[in-house]
Amino acid sequence: MRIPLSWLGEFVSLPANSTPEDVHAQLVRVGFEEESVRRFDISGPVVVGLVLSAEPEPQSNGKTINWCQVRVAPEGETAADGGEDVRGIVCGAHNFGPGDKVVVTLPGAVLPGDFKIAARKTYGHVSDGMIASARELTLGEDHDGIIVLSRLGLDPEVGADALALLGLDDTAVEINVTPDRGYAFSLRGVAREYSHASGAEFTDPAVREVAPASGFEVTLADDAPIRGRDGATGFVTRVVRGIDATKPTPAWMVSRLQLAGIRALSLPVDISNYVMLELGNPLHTYDLAKLKGGITVRRARAGETLLTLDGQERKLHVEDLLITDSSGPIGLAGVMGGESTKVGDDTTDVLIEAATFDTISIARTQRRHKLPSEASKRFERGVDPLVAQAAADRMVELLVKLAGGTADSLGSDLVAPWSQTPVLLPLARVNGLLGTDYSDAEVRGALEMIGCTVTDADAQVPTLLVTAPSWRSDLTRTADLVEEAARIIGYDRIPSVLPVAPPGRGLTRSQRLRRRAANVITAAGFDEVQSYPFVSRAQLDAFGAGSELSAEDGSASIAAIRLANALDSESPFMRRSLLPGLVTAAQRNVSRGLTDLAIVEFGRVFQPVVAPNELGTTAVPPLAARPSAEVLAELNASIPAQPHTAAALLIGDAIEKQPGEPGREYDWADAIDAARITAGALSAELTVRQGAHRAFHPGRTAELVVAGEVVGVAGELLPELVAEYHLPGRVAAFELDLERVMELAPREPATANLSGYPAATQDLTLVVSRDIPAADVLSTVVAGAGELLEHAHIVADYRGQGIEEGQRALTFALRFRASDRTLKAEEASEAKLAGVAAAEAAFGAKLRD
Repeated sequence: MRIPLSWLGEFVSLPANSTPEDVHAQLVRVGFEEESVRRFDISGPVVVGLVLSAEPEPQSNGKTINWCQVRVAPEGETAADGGEDVRGIVCGAHNFGPGDKVVVTLPGAVLPGDFKIAARKTYGHVSDGMIASARELTLGEDHDGIIVLSRLGLDPEVGADALALLGLDDTAVEINVTPDRGYAFSLRGVAREYSHASGAEFTDPAVREVAPASGFEVTLADDAPIRGRDGATGFVTRVVRGIDATKPTPAWMVSRLQLAGIRALSLPVDISNYVMLELGNPLHTYDLAKLKGGITVRRARAGETLLTLDGQERKLHVEDLLITDSSGPIGLAGVMGGESTKVGDDTTDVLIEAATFDTISIARTQRRHKLPSEASKRFERGVDPLVAQAAADRMVELLVKLAGGTADSLGSDLVAPWSQTPVLLPLARVNGLLGTDYSDAEVRGALEMIGCTVTDADAQVPTLLVTAPSWRSDLTRTADLVEEAARIIGYDRIPSVLPVAPPGRGLTRSQRLRRRAANVITAAGFDEVQSYPFVSRAQLDAFGAGSELSAEDGSASIAAIRLANALDSESPFMRRSLLPGLVTAAQRNVSRGLTDLAIVEFGRVFQPVVAPNELGTTAVPPLAARPSAEVLAELNASIPAQPHTAAALLIGDAIEKQPGEPGREYDWADAIDAARITAGALSAELTVRQGAHRAFHPGRTAELVVAGEVVGVAGELLPELVAEYHLPGRVAAFELDLERVMELAPREPATANLSGYPAATQDLTLVVSRDIPAADVLSTVVAGAGELLEHAHIVADYRGQGIEEGQRALTFALRFRASDRTLKAEEASEAKLAGVAAAEAAFGAKLRD
């Protein structure tokens, strides 16, 4: 909102030496954000001149110029630029003559666009200044029309300051108005707030004698209110006859509108905009001769259209609130008028409309038709329901004064009875919520200052019953009143105190372990990334998730949560795996030349509670009432599980090619190692066995197992999937259900004392069926060998000559050690054979000769 200071000063007492910065400072005190200062970009001597003569001189180029003699200072006095009182000026316009008073920019003046005025030789004369048009002074679009002051109803002294005369020396301060404070989109509202901040006397421009009107038929017939709220609650009309719509808008009004950010168009339109800015109630003007009968406010009917003032034929929606007469729609209520009843140059009688419309209805209409306007901006934030009559009468006053009209008694005064629901404010709540030491008297005084009616509700527990004024429809809760008290008494009274963390609290186990896992894997050389949680149906089906980690049927669609208001219609689902985001991130990096990547992401995935293919949550209940316990329970039950997950992706060279080193590409083993590092950070022991996953290479896929439960997958992505995303070479990846790994990991990590005694090492080769996972054989051997076995791992998997078809030979390296003595070879062999016996009993394993 831009506020011209001269206009603001009409309603609140500004100090004589007040600057824009001073006004900004006061408005900031009551919660407005400072934006900028607006001025007319004009400086230097700009004065009133009297045309003494204007001699036309035809030129060889076909143009006729006027060689003018213009008095720019009283006779015998020095002009504002220090020169003579009469100047010779060349002018190409022809709408003025001798005896007219005009605006003259003297040498030294600077006009908008850094146009510097100086004495220049042109058309055979030295033009010592310039006679200014409205366009050159940014007061309109007429470039060829010189400003003749007498036609504006002005008769100033020759040599007077024309900038002050036309309001071009005015300044506006711009503030940011939050959506809940619609009353501040008017000079009336801002002046009141300035008064609250500074203590200056405020004069309410809406307090005026209202002339009643009757006889014009207006019907409010909203048969389809939105959420039970009538589209229009008030509709005031007034009639003015005999206006001259072609009269120029006074320069002072044009300058104020320009500073406020509104372009001058015509006198009736400019007056309606002026009153809207002054009082906050938008108005609309109809050509009375073009109206067919009375006015009816109703909802649109199916198939109706309206040609709006911008020349567009608009197909109406049944929720649109319309202004209609007997011919049909003549305007979109609160948004834009219709072409059929617009005021033109030939208009003499006008009907003024000042209405009160429902905020929700106007907001929906302007968004639906993409028609934001100064009027709809105010209506959708809330307009004072008691100001319509004052606004209509103010416009009548200005049309009579400036357009030569005559007020008529014809009109209407439909104003719904206004009432505001009182709000209880326990006084202890104010300081309890703000942490301040406001006194009860200060709180009461602040609320009364903003216009609230305040009474005592409870003497035992000091409580106020507060009724907000008509212009503050946003004050509906106790918290709103507390905020107002803080705003008016002063935010500077709110102490700055750093909160003290409660003792004995810190990160939860889950938070601590997740941070540890992220620190460990990034320390191992991975870069952590974050991706959007929104994916397409193709990505869901390609990568699988959750219970589908081991699915073999790649044709089945994955159950997922579908967003009702997706940002991207191509990706309307919530992810069930982190891999799509990682692949997309890798694709973006590769396209920019980064071909060696090791990236990891920690985030949540979203698992449906039930399993339809496109699951949504339960319908959201209305906002007007608190949902029942049953509804809340149903909503909570519909929220999907969102477990924490970790995933990584590796592309390119693990070891770069260099002298003496051939280089090595990332493969499935690197993905498994990265998964082990991540699980190890959580104190979980990860085992690996052959697996299957729809997004991974069939022969290069491993299931990741903790405590006998599958918690993830690792390996290399399918070559066709890699090609689809235009990724080079092999792509290795893993994904871990961190939530489940943390549950299965021991609460206290196992520790062991270091032994100073030497180890005994032995190898073990077992022949088993190829169908038996090597990890299962290893875990069985470890369990059977007992406490003396310190470490064991697989070193070979042989399936060649000497091994029967369907069998394989697994070789394990075993390390034995005792904590209290040097271990004998016989003891190590005995432990090894015990492991062999366990494997034989479990899998029929045979010790290879």
